[in-house]
Amino acid sequence: MLIYNGTKMDFMHDTENDLLENKLYETIKKKMNRTTGLSELNSWRNSLKEMYITMNDSEIPNDVGVAIEYNIPQTSKRIDFMISGLDKDNKGNVVIIELKQWEELTAIKSQDCIVETFIGKADRRVPHPSYQAWSYAALIKDYNEFVQEKEIKLHPCAYLHNYPRKANDPIDAEQYQEILDEAPAFTYGQREQLKNFIKSNIKKGEYDQTLLRIDNGKIKPSKQLQDSIASMLKGNQEFVMLDDQKVVYEEILENSLKSQKDRNKRTIIVQGGPGTGKTVVAINLLAELTKRNQFAQYVTKNAEVRKVYSYKLKGSFKKKSVDLLFTGSGSFTSAPNNSVGTIIADEAHRLNEKSGMFQNLGENQIKEIIHAAACSVFFIDESQRVTTKDIGSVAEIEKWAELEGSEVTKMELTSQFRCNGSDGYLAWLDNVLEIRDTANFDLDDIDYDIRICDTPFELEHWVVDKNHLRNRARILAGYCWNWPKTTRSDSSYHDIQIGNYGISWNLDNGDAFAVNEESVHEAGCIHTSQGLEFDYVGVIIGDDMRYENGHVITDFTKRADTDSSMKGIKTLNSKHPAEAQKISDEIIKNTYRTLMTRGMKGCYVYCTNQALARYLKQQLKQEV
Repeated sequence: MLIYNGTKMDFMHDTENDLLENKLYETIKKKMNRTTGLSELNSWRNSLKEMYITMNDSEIPNDVGVAIEYNIPQTSKRIDFMISGLDKDNKGNVVIIELKQWEELTAIKSQDCIVETFIGKADRRVPHPSYQAWSYAALIKDYNEFVQEKEIKLHPCAYLHNYPRKANDPIDAEQYQEILDEAPAFTYGQREQLKNFIKSNIKKGEYDQTLLRIDNGKIKPSKQLQDSIASMLKGNQEFVMLDDQKVVYEEILENSLKSQKDRNKRTIIVQGGPGTGKTVVAINLLAELTKRNQFAQYVTKNAEVRKVYSYKLKGSFKKKSVDLLFTGSGSFTSAPNNSVGTIIADEAHRLNEKSGMFQNLGENQIKEIIHAAACSVFFIDESQRVTTKDIGSVAEIEKWAELEGSEVTKMELTSQFRCNGSDGYLAWLDNVLEIRDTANFDLDDIDYDIRICDTPFELEHWVVDKNHLRNRARILAGYCWNWPKTTRSDSSYHDIQIGNYGISWNLDNGDAFAVNEESVHEAGCIHTSQGLEFDYVGVIIGDDMRYENGHVITDFTKRADTDSSMKGIKTLNSKHPAEAQKISDEIIKNTYRTLMTRGMKGCYVYCTNQALARYLKQQLKQEV
């Protein structure tokens, strides 16, 4: 998405006539459904004035393309300034400029491509500006079909126009030399060098509007974690980590290595919503620590996630090795203190108190993980707690860390990579499901394919059609239909029956639901999909969530008897109905929120409650 696009002449004219800031403000309001704060306006005013002076050079052609605030597809990240044109061989070139108003920074020797500077009213660790520019260029190169087919050359750089560079400056520290070679950093007093960088890569203007064609270019199917896991564990970088992902990764890596040296316990809590890259960071950490000969383990309660990874690693690693790397959350009930170098607990909101098939082993899974690991890492999203047994919370982790004598570090991931990078869709979902009030009342100009289907047949048609692309679409449903033990391997038995439509729950035959091609004709639930991602999902909302008297209401009595996620709620309801309703309402809405955010590119919904369907259509401005 381009917030501003034109020629150099357009940019110069709009700046000279005080039109630029207002155009940026209005376009962001229209396209991204949000307003721009004073600090961001001041940032534009200061940095774009510097770019106006830079571009005011007769050797930079008037018809080169200029883009401001380019929103990288499938992320929430925006590139500050782009210039497009042709080189001496008439090949397409784009200069990518990351603009910074920093005045000083501190080099962080112990972390790769991380610096510390004053930002957001505090000293914070952030990626080196050159790494930031390089990572944005790498992402476009990896995903944009037009850039690949036309062999468009991308030239990233950073411009810190308020930063006075000095001899032996921290920005040029030895550990940054490799990234500076890839993306040079220009500072205060180096405007001529920046001009020369632009002019060396762009010799002529253009008439085919490269920036618009990049913006409209087809996005290749994104890499998905379950497809890249083997390569990552072999040391290959499959995913470029952006901004806060890079910061979180380097901070955890440093803490883990410290714990191996001094044997002091350290616990890192990383909060992040759906699609912020929690699992990508977790697997990258597992790969790097394993490569460094540290005994590290990836832990998740959801067996389906481990089943998918085991399937993808088949033939690349011995099964025993895979089982050792990926283990269940109840594996540490009797583990000795510091017996594991680093335990990486993904989906930590799903951790339980007791372990074992009968929930009668151990004391507390959080305590046991912290006890067993020199360094424990918890990736958590409290809004994805979906059963009464889920005890994972930041407060609970902090409590046990203190009791185990573990130092605690809290971090957050905010970069959005699911739902086509749209924070707006997630906010809209929270708003319409009445989970929390947000400013997102519609999805205008948000690039995400969501529609409400009139029949379950229509929903299945969309999912099967999308699945032909690359086996990355699945049907999911709320747990409102029983899953009898006697028919769990019989696809002809339709557990879910809606009128004359029927479909079975995913078969209990040992195959991973997310990768088995036949699974598109079955329905998965929260337990087979949480922690995984697809391109498209079809979500069947059962009678446990309805629309009545102007509100979205939940009804735990409509959940299936075989659903253990509501265990104990009926007993609680008989004694404390208000508390039971509060807990069940949170679980049911979190469940559907989680199901409806499994799709990277789209979500199709069928509601058994027609009033809810009409309400959702109205919120989408879809014809009722």
